[in-house]
Amino acid sequence: MDYHELVKNCLKGNKRAQKEFYDHFAPLMFGICYRYTKSSADAEEVLQEGFVKVFHNLHRFRNDGELPAWMHRIMVNTALNYLKQNKRYRGDLSYDEINLHPVSAENPDIHLQAKELADLIRQLPTGCQTIFNLHAVEGYSHVEIGEMLGIHEGTSRSQYARARSIMVNWIEKRNENVKQKRYAGK
Repeated sequence: MDYHELVKNCLKGNKRAQKEFYDHFAPLMFGICYRYTKSSADAEEVLQEGFVKVFHNLHRFRNDGELPAWMHRIMVNTALNYLKQNKRYRGDLSYDEINLHPVSAENPDIHLQAKELADLIRQLPTGCQTIFNLHAVEGYSHVEIGEMLGIHEGTSRSQYARARSIMVNWIEKRNENVKQKRYAGK
């Protein structure tokens, strides 16, 4: 697909080009929105708001980078704003410093499908889920996350450690259940 031509036609107000643009990028961008929310309906809301921002700011895209990467950043920022503004998430968006058990450097024996892993991440408390996504999935540093969320770098690190610890425990329990079912079936 020629992004440059599509962007140019979208900027001219061509409705067909705008629909083609949306139809092409919506599935990928929905996945990003879904990672940060707790329901498809919320992800859809973030997606719509994100696309409003994309179309509103499309004139700022310089064609000097990848269009999907530019849109990706807009969707992540839109999702973060949604979490901060939505009453349902605001109370759950806690980044308090807490004492955590040390996390082992060893990884559990992992045999998960991508969807299973994504579902586990979405079950994390919203604050942990957000930081886990930003650091482990999006690749932001803890300094960048702190700036994005208005928290200390150390808070980001501790929330990430908490999320990782929860995930490791869930995966270990899941693997233990799988082993027990295997032995019970023999």
